[in-house]
Formats: sequence, structure tokens, C-alpha cells
Amino acid sequence: MKKRGARFRNLLQATPKRNLQWEIDDNGLIVLVVPRFTSPLAVRWLVPMLSKPNFRLKLDALGSFVWDHCDGVTPVSVIAENMRREFGAKAEPVYERVTAFIWRLERERFLVFTQNNEMQ
Repeated sequence: MKKRGARFRNLLQATPKRNLQWEIDDNGLIVLVVPRFTSPLAVRWLVPMLSKPNFRLKLDALGSFVWDHCDGVTPVSVIAENMRREFGAKAEPVYERVTAFIWRLERERFLVFTQNNEMQ
């Protein structure tokens, strides 16, 4: 079975794009709106019975910064450098932190990578 995300030689050259709805809270931080169910059968039969069909995932300042810059145009390396410039020592080790966070978001399908970054 092929691993998801294994198609990139270098994640720092990839350009992530948001694949999920989100909101901005009163503090200016991102809140991801994640559906409880994604299968068509569950959406059809279970979601109408739920009072809250989504759950909210609150990101901290660093996560909100990364999410805000995942626009499908900005490469991960630029996101990491901008984060280092914005947060300084608080963001270190910036490359490890940003890549781990982006891989996690991609694994949960909250992010996708744009087509121009796939290996041929």
C-alpha cells in the first residue's frame, strides 16, 4: 500500500491548501470546523439526528499562523521562515514543527497539496 504524502521529495517545496471550513474566534485564532461523519451513509442517516454535526478544533497562535498561510500558493519553506520571523525563538525548531503539523493536517485530510508539487 502506498503511503499518503510519500509523493514529495521535499515537503518544504510543497504548497498546502486548506480543505476544511474554519472560523476565527474572538482572540483572532483559528477554529477548524470538522464534520463528525464523512461517509455518505452516516451523513444521510446519523447527522440529521445530531444537535451538533461538527466539532470544533481550536488552534493555538502557531497553528493559526500556519493554517492562515496554507493558501495553495505559499510553499512550506516560506511558511516556516515567516513563522520564524513572526514568533522568533518561540517557534523553534521551526522546520520540524511546521512539517510535523502540516503532515498531521494532511493525514487528517484537513489540507491537500496542490498538483504542481507532485513527483512525476
